[in-house]
Amino acid sequence: MSKIEKVTKTTDNRFLNMYDLDVVTKTGHKGLYHVASRAKDVSDLKLNTHVNKPDGVIIYALYGEKREQVVLIRQYRFSIGGYIYEFPAGLVDEGENYHQAGVRELKEETGLTFHPIEVDEMYSRPYFTTIGMTDESCAAVYGAADGVISRNGLEDGEEIEVVLADRMEIRRILKEENVSLMCAYMMMHFLYEDPEKPFGFLHAE
Repeated sequence: MSKIEKVTKTTDNRFLNMYDLDVVTKTGHKGLYHVASRAKDVSDLKLNTHVNKPDGVIIYALYGEKREQVVLIRQYRFSIGGYIYEFPAGLVDEGENYHQAGVRELKEETGLTFHPIEVDEMYSRPYFTTIGMTDESCAAVYGAADGVISRNGLEDGEEIEVVLADRMEIRRILKEENVSLMCAYMMMHFLYEDPEKPFGFLHAE
C-alpha cells in the first residue's frame, strides 16, 4: 500500500491552504503530492484525524406553494473566470451543526428562510467533493424555503444571482450553462421526480 512519509504546510491562508506530501507509492517510488485543505494545520488534516467532519454544507431547497421550484444561485467564480449554477452553500462555522449552517447560509446568500427536514443519515452525511486535489467534504441539507429574495447578506466578494428554477428552466440550464457536478445530479433528481411527492427520492414526506 502507498504511504505518506511527511506532510508540510506551504501556505497560511484563512479559508484554504496547500500541503505538500512526501509519498511512497505501492511499488516503492518516492514522489510529491499536493493537497488543498480547509485544515488550519497538519494535525487537523483528515489524513491524520481520519474523521470526516464536514467542512461545508450544500442546500437543496424547494420553493413555492407546490414546491415546484428549486433554489439555485448563479455565481461568478474566479477559478473559471465566469458564472456557474450551484446550490446555495457555505462553510460550517465552529460550534454549528450543518442544519444550522444551512439555515444561516441560505439567508445570507438569498435572503430566504430555510426549513430543513429530517432525512436518513445516508442522504446527509458528509461526502468528499474533489478527492484528487482536496480533503474537503460537504454535507447536504434538504427542505423548503420561503420569504423574499434579498442581496443584503452578501459579502463584497460574492457576486450572486438567485434563481428559482422550475423544470423547464432546469432543462435549459443542464443543456446550456456551466453547472457544478453536485448541483447537476440533484437537478436531475428533481427533473424526473413526481411533482406530487416533493423529496420523494429521499423517501420523505
